[in-house]
Amino acid sequence: MYRHSLRTRVAIAFAMCVAVLSVAWGFAFFGAIKLTEDRVLQQQLQRAAKSYPSMPMDLRGYDDIGSLPESLRGLAQTNPSEGLYEFEEKELHVAVVPTDNEQRRGFVVFDVAGIEAASSEDWWWLLFIAGAVAALAALGFGLGIIVMRKAVAPVVQLASAVADINPEQLTAEDHKRIEAKRFGDDEVGVLARTIEKTFERISAFVERERYFTSSASHELRTPITVITGALELLEQSDLPATDVKALNRVKRATLDMRTTIEMFLCLARETDDGLYDEEFSVMPLVSKAIDQQRYLLSRKSLDVEIEELAKPNVKGHPQAFFIAVNNLVRNAFEHTLNAQGSITIRIKEHELLVTNQVNGDAHERQTPAMESQSHGYGLGLGIVQRLCERNGWSFSLLADEKHVVARLSW
Repeated sequence: MYRHSLRTRVAIAFAMCVAVLSVAWGFAFFGAIKLTEDRVLQQQLQRAAKSYPSMPMDLRGYDDIGSLPESLRGLAQTNPSEGLYEFEEKELHVAVVPTDNEQRRGFVVFDVAGIEAASSEDWWWLLFIAGAVAALAALGFGLGIIVMRKAVAPVVQLASAVADINPEQLTAEDHKRIEAKRFGDDEVGVLARTIEKTFERISAFVERERYFTSSASHELRTPITVITGALELLEQSDLPATDVKALNRVKRATLDMRTTIEMFLCLARETDDGLYDEEFSVMPLVSKAIDQQRYLLSRKSLDVEIEELAKPNVKGHPQAFFIAVNNLVRNAFEHTLNAQGSITIRIKEHELLVTNQVNGDAHERQTPAMESQSHGYGLGLGIVQRLCERNGWSFSLLADEKHVVARLSW
């Protein structure tokens, strides 16, 4: 349980990291200054020890240009302004100071030969400083990671808990894993409570969906079964020809109603007892769809050509596949006019093609593709699209001035 909000903890962690790094850099600079100071003194003492008992004169004052070392007379003759000058090649540092005579300048010369480090030694010091800086940077990086990881640990814990949950199969252990009381009252706690409520709503929705589909499946299929049984009894009676035609129309309407109910239940179910992983053959379902919709060709001089180029097996929901194929066959039968050519159903290894011909002026009026999407088999080709998406199949409709091709691939 945390006493402060996530924002405050992150701010505190950042401040602690900056404070520790500042202290570390402060000690590093202080150490560098002390080291430089000690080194300069040691160099001067070593130089004095080598020339003992005579002491070297590192600092000298000059008030006359003629008394200056020859290497500095050129500088003095240019009447330089007051200030400090450095001559690296001659290893001299010169200070120009004012005197009582305004026309003259005084010169203080500091001979640093033997005191300043050699160039090779400078490189070693540079490498040492670079290593120290790299070490401090690594320390700061590691410290920042440790501190920030501790600050955002609740967020990582919540993300890990949510990542291991399957929304389609929520268990009691999943609910315990994301209990809001485990994450305190800060921003992470608010997020955890929101996720917990969302999962509760999902669980309730899935339960309602299962209850609805199980109840609707029984309540909707029962009247259709009763009507179908009654129609079978009527078929056994001696009926006039006009009544037989009416009876056939009722049978087809009942069959369409049964197919529509199956289609809606198939789309409504969240789970379907593993039927989406069932493997089935394509040809029997295509033949069944053609037989059911053949009555639409009773008044048309049309042929149906089936080109079985392969005998594929499809993995998915067989009822959904039949509904999709039945819809495509019905659209082709309905929108192909009399004497307009044959309807071709081509079965390949990974796709099913339903091709029908249209009038040349169909494009000017309205393409059958547009018409079938708007009206089609009662609910249009949008249902076919949804069924395909649900099963991992692909559906497309291609139309030109002469042909309409419905393609169902898997």
